[in-house]
Amino acid sequence: MANAYSARTQNFLSDNLKSKIQNLKLIGLVAIVVAFALCGTVAEAQQPAKIIKIGWLASSPGRSAQFERYKNVLRALGYIEGKNIAFEYRFPEEGKLDQLPAVAEELVRLKVDVIVATGAPAALAAKNATKTIPIVFTSGGDPVVIGLIDSLARPGGNLT
Repeated sequence: MANAYSARTQNFLSDNLKSKIQNLKLIGLVAIVVAFALCGTVAEAQQPAKIIKIGWLASSPGRSAQFERYKNVLRALGYIEGKNIAFEYRFPEEGKLDQLPAVAEELVRLKVDVIVATGAPAALAAKNATKTIPIVFTSGGDPVVIGLIDSLARPGGNLT
């Protein structure tokens, strides 16, 4: 083994030009591979993290205090608006619940990652607007009686 090592060392240090060129090619190849690997790592590191888009659907603008409380909780959990989370807050004009379906469909068009619906009317509008986007709802009534879920044991669909 010592002979093999010393032979390699002698080969590198020898006056043989062909041997030196081969060694330089090998060193150059290794340097290029390392450079590409580092460039790939830097490129990955520079790509921005995905920003989670939360659609907030309220039955009235008066629910904005609840929205602020949710934002504060998420901030305490490390979600920073504009950095890793974004909000789309939507509600109909005061007293015009018939606008809720259009407002819910607007959130779907914005391709939010999840819809938070406050109140049964907002939750129903969100349910009718999408079958694929997860919907988290708050409701004072029985969600089975209201028609939001099939049963408490097996809610089905995309509502929680």
